[in-house]
Amino acid sequence: MNGMYKPEGALLNTPQNRDYLSSPAGLERAMNSGATLEGIVTLCDSRLRLHVDLGCAVGIIEPQEALFCRAGEERKDIAIITRVGKPVAFRITALELRDGVLTASLSRRLAQEECVRHHLSLRVPGDILRAKVTHLEPFGAFLDVGCGISSLLSVDCISVSRISHPRDRLRPGMELPVVIKSIDRDTGRIYVSLRELLGTWEENAAAFEVGQTVSGIIRSVESYGVFVELAPNLAGLAEPREGFAEDLRTRIGKSAAVYIKSIVPARMKIKLLLIDSFCSEPPSQRLRYYVNTDTVSHLSHWIYSPIGSRKVVETVFDEE
Repeated sequence: MNGMYKPEGALLNTPQNRDYLSSPAGLERAMNSGATLEGIVTLCDSRLRLHVDLGCAVGIIEPQEALFCRAGEERKDIAIITRVGKPVAFRITALELRDGVLTASLSRRLAQEECVRHHLSLRVPGDILRAKVTHLEPFGAFLDVGCGISSLLSVDCISVSRISHPRDRLRPGMELPVVIKSIDRDTGRIYVSLRELLGTWEENAAAFEVGQTVSGIIRSVESYGVFVELAPNLAGLAEPREGFAEDLRTRIGKSAAVYIKSIVPARMKIKLLLIDSFCSEPPSQRLRYYVNTDTVSHLSHWIYSPIGSRKVVETVFDEE
């Protein structure tokens, strides 16, 4: 059942979706069965109606049917206009001939309402969802968690290693698993997190050894040293070098070569020696997940810090 509640675009090229869109009879079957389909928006006309390519027919989504609005939430025209060129989920509500052309009345709102009612409303904090990045803001990333329903992944929940902007880690169109951090039961808004899926301190540190020289990303420059990201959930501190501070501040987000001097689990510290820094962009970083989201669908408690560490970093997924 949950297969129809994936981020928009996931159903577009499935055999079932193609079959429904292949003929007028297929469209009628989809309408009568209440199936959720997907198509590409080709136009937003002057009346804010979305035109959807159905292959064998013209699909029209009226403005009031373009998106589901929560209680007290106003429809924003920009949310309609920006669907052009992108896939949308919809239900067919009517089929008729208009000037000799088969025209289907479509409702994205109904598809989204059903997603909320039968899929998202049943979720609790700690549940793992598949999501798709739709756009980035300085404070976080907006994700499609099903049929175009939006959720916020705040910048501090993207990884333990702090980043200045979500674009340091994510890009629009990227698909990824996320864990529900909290749910506002009054508005139905879902807030998600990624860092709990990217490994504990020990899991990340296990990939490194004292004496290695490795590449990293300069994330911040302080008077007492330079924080260098070794992995999305792991950073080390490089000792300050005289005369380097001002130069390095221009290289935040750039690559660096560092020598690993020590790894101290009790303090969650990795001491580094900066060998060299570069003006080049770091290579694209592929996120590594330490939770098998194919078999694990819920987290109740996540502890980042090692046993015996002086500082405890954890997430408890409990309803308030």
